[in-house]
Amino acid sequence: QVQLVESGGGLVQAGGSLRLSCAASGSIFSMNIMGWYRQAPGKQRELVAAIGSDGIRNYADSVKGRFTISRDNAKNTVYLQMNSLKPEDTAVYYCNLKRVFQSDNYWGQGTQVTVSS
Repeated sequence: QVQLVESGGGLVQAGGSLRLSCAASGSIFSMNIMGWYRQAPGKQRELVAAIGSDGIRNYADSVKGRFTISRDNAKNTVYLQMNSLKPEDTAVYYCNLKRVFQSDNYWGQGTQVTVSS
């Protein structure tokens, strides 16, 4: 089992910045992909950014150039630095961990990000 604990959400004005953190614990294993998804009211959950244990990153087009995902493997923690935030970034942000060889994935409880105009 894997547990994911998120932190760092909140309320910010448009143009501002926030940093989300997600600490993983449990049977993580070395080959994994950690990422952030978001879900706005009335919309489907969508991928924001992901980073593999090999460091390869993937971003949604809507956040490229504004958001940066990183990870600290020693701490089993993934970060999402969000700059130049827009009202349309408002959503609940969920941390996700996929274990490659086990073919399963886990979710955090979600953290609210609200960007006011």
